[in-house]
Amino acid sequence: MKKIYLLSFILLLSFGAYSQIQEPVKWAYAAKKTGNNEAVIFVKATIDKGWHIYSQNIAEGGPTKTELKFAASEDISLLGKPSEPRPIKKFEKYFGVNVAYFEKQVIFQQKIKLNKNNPVVKGTITFLACSNKECLPPEDIEFTVAVK
Repeated sequence: MKKIYLLSFILLLSFGAYSQIQEPVKWAYAAKKTGNNEAVIFVKATIDKGWHIYSQNIAEGGPTKTELKFAASEDISLLGKPSEPRPIKKFEKYFGVNVAYFEKQVIFQQKIKLNKNNPVVKGTITFLACSNKECLPPEDIEFTVAVK
């Protein structure tokens, strides 16, 4: 009987721990050729209501900025830095600086030169998701996009 109670208790704890996991940001990736040897990589964040992620351009002392890193490859060359739309800007008392962030949705874009036909582009996104109540730990998401 003790084993049944113990097993039930462990199961309840595991269900409780699972329900605590929050994923307020969903990521999607795409690529579009814009010429014979150029393309654009699109990295889209869909952000749950009440949450936001920060811009790539954050002042020192502020929160963790969103950062797109592309794996080195002979198949492509990066053309400039990733671009982003105009963010929402405001002063955040917690960080003591003006911050720029996105709510609902944001699409980052990276122009690339194709050094090979049909390359596969790999990279990592680092971001911080916050609500008006809490911030989750910074997260790294790996991605892969085929350019066809």
